[in-house]
Amino acid sequence: MAPRGYVPPSLTRIIFMHASSDGWRDKPGFNSYFLRAAFPSLTVEVSSDWDDRINSTAVQTHQRAWHFPLVLLSDRSASFRGEACGARTQRIAAEAWEFMVRKRGIDVLGGWWNILRESVMKYAGVKVTRDDESTLSTQHNDVADPQTLLPLPKKIIITYIDRQGVRRHLIPEHHDALVLALQQLVEKKRREGKEWILRIVQPERLSKEEQVRVASETTIMLGVHGNGLTHLVFMKPNRYSSVIEIFYPDGFAHDYEWTARALGMRHFSIWNDTTFTYPNEPPWPAYPEGFQGTSIPVHGDTVAKLIEDRLEGNLHL
Repeated sequence: MAPRGYVPPSLTRIIFMHASSDGWRDKPGFNSYFLRAAFPSLTVEVSSDWDDRINSTAVQTHQRAWHFPLVLLSDRSASFRGEACGARTQRIAAEAWEFMVRKRGIDVLGGWWNILRESVMKYAGVKVTRDDESTLSTQHNDVADPQTLLPLPKKIIITYIDRQGVRRHLIPEHHDALVLALQQLVEKKRREGKEWILRIVQPERLSKEEQVRVASETTIMLGVHGNGLTHLVFMKPNRYSSVIEIFYPDGFAHDYEWTARALGMRHFSIWNDTTFTYPNEPPWPAYPEGFQGTSIPVHGDTVAKLIEDRLEGNLHL
């Protein structure tokens, strides 16, 4: 078991052996933003730098080698040969995470991610608040639903990631009906004396700092399967933190389902008017025709009812 307060060694250098100076960067720019925010003193080397290291050790008259005090090797192709990554999640961290959970070396409440998330939040100018972290022990890994051990949210904020302007999105009329159902749900709770907040955001129209802030304040995040749901990594897990992912019917992917669970949150999948959650979900990914399209259906009232039941504690999972 990892001792309480354990902090992993800091990273001082990262080497992308097979990537050019631009090859490891993503189009929105979040890869470099996150890396610099989480590890401000990190030195980044790329394939040309690796070639330099190889060439400097290839002098025939002298045997030379580079020595590093501690090295962590990450091999994407090797990870995909593992069942957890290659067959189910397509997340290279899945192999290591599931191994560490079995060895009771990491918690299942998301505490292991706190350092990185909080570093990015501070970099983005978002206030970081600390709850009691005594619950983040691996001794709770055997609890049926460890999330019940986390504190209640101070605010209920529902964030709908609107992706109507990108490649994969909802049928327009279904998007409108979903927004209406969410608005009616929030208004209903207001009449009951509960302040539930609804945010409908298009991340591509926000600054990176605004994206981090919105995600960090979110209790329930929902949206169509896609990169917009990556913002869940900035959510601070609490007793009701959840991700609701809308799929084309019969389609499924573990990408965000695994990520949400690994960070101590509940994940729900939606097929139009049908909902399911771990462990009662398809074991393997499925990509039927229409999965990547612009005509994904969803029943707005079903989504609203799921959110209400989740936040009112009416779901027996």
